[in-house]
Formats: sequence, structure tokens, C-alpha cells
Amino acid sequence: MANSWLMAIVLCVFNVLQSMILYAQSGTAGIQQATTEVKSYFNSGTNLMYAIGAVVGLVGAIKVFNKWNAGEPDTSKVASAWFGSCIFLVVVATVLKSFFGV
Repeated sequence: MANSWLMAIVLCVFNVLQSMILYAQSGTAGIQQATTEVKSYFNSGTNLMYAIGAVVGLVGAIKVFNKWNAGEPDTSKVASAWFGSCIFLVVVATVLKSFFGV
């Protein structure tokens, strides 16, 4: 009884794997399709990174302004951290855009 169940499961798995192999595409076609899809989303992703950089910049400016008005001594350290993160986001988006030639 157990052998017949095991044989049935093995045959089902074999049939599923065989059907997957029949519907697979060649490696070159898959890579070209992936490249096309990534390029189609790249401009929106870059614009999203610019928008995130702008929001981070605004939030950082408000936090630095509040620290400055409160007279806290580490205001320059916080300002440089927030400014650096904004510059990093913009530079990464620009470098990726030029690196991939989009």
C-alpha cells in the first residue's frame, strides 16, 4: 500500500518537472527579457530615488533647524549626516543611470 502511494507521488513529481522543462525558454532569451523589463522600470526607480532624497532632505532640514533653535551642541554633526544621506541618494541614482546607459 505504501509503495503504491510512493510510486504515485514520484510519478506526479516527475510529470510536473517534465512539464516545467518543456515550457522553459533559452538562457539568452531569458536574459534579454529580464534586461528589457529592468530598463522599462529604471526611469521610474530613479525618479523615486530622487523623490525619496527630497523628502529625506526636508525632514533633515526640519530636524537640524529644531536642534539649532534648541541650542544643542551637535547640530553640525546631525546636519552633515542628513546632508550626506541626501547627496548619497542623488549620486547613486545618477551613477546607476549613467552606468547602465539608460
